[in-house]
Amino acid sequence: MKTFCTRKDFGAIVLFLMVFALIFVLRHMDILQFQPKVKSTIIMPRVSPHHIVNRSFCTFQPLSPEDALEERLILDSIAWPETPLLPSSISLEQTTDPAHSTFTILQGRKGGQWHVGDQLEVMIQTFDFQGRPKKSGGDFITARLHNRKLEAGVAGQVVDHLNGSYSAVFSLLWEGDAQVEVTLVHPSEAVTVLDRLNREQPDRTYFKSLYRSGSLSETTICNVCLRPTQQLQCNYTDLRTGEPWFCYKPKNLSCDTRINHFRLAFKQSLTSKEEKLFQSGVNLKVSIQASGPSNVTVLPEEEGQLMVKSISVTSLPSGYYYQGVWRALGGTTVSQFNSSAITQCLKGKAVHMYGDSTVRQWFEFLNAVLPGLKEFDLHNRKQVGPFMSLDYENNILVTYRCHGPPIHWITIPTRELRYIANELDDLNAGPNTVVVLSIWAHISTYPMEIYIRRLQSIRTAVVRLLETNPGTMVIIRTANSRALTFQVSLTNSDWYSLQCDKVLKAMFKGLNVYLIDAWEMTLAHHLPHNIHPPRPIIRNMMNCLLSYICPLKHG
Repeated sequence: MKTFCTRKDFGAIVLFLMVFALIFVLRHMDILQFQPKVKSTIIMPRVSPHHIVNRSFCTFQPLSPEDALEERLILDSIAWPETPLLPSSISLEQTTDPAHSTFTILQGRKGGQWHVGDQLEVMIQTFDFQGRPKKSGGDFITARLHNRKLEAGVAGQVVDHLNGSYSAVFSLLWEGDAQVEVTLVHPSEAVTVLDRLNREQPDRTYFKSLYRSGSLSETTICNVCLRPTQQLQCNYTDLRTGEPWFCYKPKNLSCDTRINHFRLAFKQSLTSKEEKLFQSGVNLKVSIQASGPSNVTVLPEEEGQLMVKSISVTSLPSGYYYQGVWRALGGTTVSQFNSSAITQCLKGKAVHMYGDSTVRQWFEFLNAVLPGLKEFDLHNRKQVGPFMSLDYENNILVTYRCHGPPIHWITIPTRELRYIANELDDLNAGPNTVVVLSIWAHISTYPMEIYIRRLQSIRTAVVRLLETNPGTMVIIRTANSRALTFQVSLTNSDWYSLQCDKVLKAMFKGLNVYLIDAWEMTLAHHLPHNIHPPRPIIRNMMNCLLSYICPLKHG
């Protein structure tokens, strides 16, 4: 039986088709915005200024169910204790004051006597600038135990009791004096600001690229997270890894004419009251004093003694310093390598380093200490690279390449913007190949999801590398603490670094890779914190690296 449409039915069909077309267009525009293809020009929808401020403008490509679950679990595992929202009327007097706060060494179950192998527990009580006890947690506090005369040090583990009090727990690992040091890195109110900045202003560090064709040249702003405007966008999302990168399109040039990348500036957008939360010498990386003795005497280990452990923590530190030498706890024994021993260890090997300047520092160390290692002049900028050094007689190759954007350096040619995962996929590796990775410092101003996804792509490439090239060794350098100023805190705070450190360790746990715990190695040492740690710390890191490559043979 045939059916015919009435005029009323026809009108309903037309209305349905118009609604369907509108939905399709809107969805298509949304896909262009959030799941773009590589090197396409994007027309962004009209958005009111108020809408721009309140909408998310970071690109997140869909994850597999497994990766999405992992991302959620990792974010839950690093979740910082919730701190009260900062009211507009907040004053410095209500925030954590390290000068009023104190720590106390607890006597423990042995009545104030400690032996090597025991754990020392310290109670920290925070107060505000008016001397009133704090009632909530969330302060970022670090602690270490040290003996300058013995050049000994170990990082403490800080536990937040969420009521203004904290515990710091230390493993007692040497005989003699042990001095407790507790530092307020940030009050909880400052952590709240840092967390908000990454969620609401991930583009506060921004970049530019130069476009050139013939006599025409233009520069435009670029970023991982680029706010939608009337201006078209060039989409440089990597096809293989899915890593997002965008630039506003030049008015008179095509997206294919981009020739370089460089950091442009940092936008500061805090209120005057928020700025007071980041004052050097006041509440930014300031020591908390003891209410009584700040040191203990550690006696020799007793024969047959039972280990006294804290109920506050269950894990041990990764290592400690003694006589200036890093001693790992568990795993590979750390040996000491002079230049001759380094040469013998690396003989016949290729060492490929990828990442930021903290691993470039290792490349520079090897060049400085190995007389036979000579760097080729590839006519690249000193900070940028890539670099290559060769010891022809001993068949040693050492290379370095920076990771892909975002990267906060001077001008980098676009041809040198390579993602680590792609480099690993293209690497001709084998039993005599060592891969060294470090990536954290340049991604700290973005939502943690971006860092997690970057590591997921790198980890996938590492797994492929180890499966297809048996015997290849992968060593990963973690994040480290650094000197903090007001400006540095907003972009590279130790709080951001610690979060990256936790994520990285969680992501690579259980894989056949080796970690060098730069976080604890810088925190436990007596030398000042620096984004590029001082030479004695670097030497200890290199001894760890070489001990993995050439482990001590027993028997």
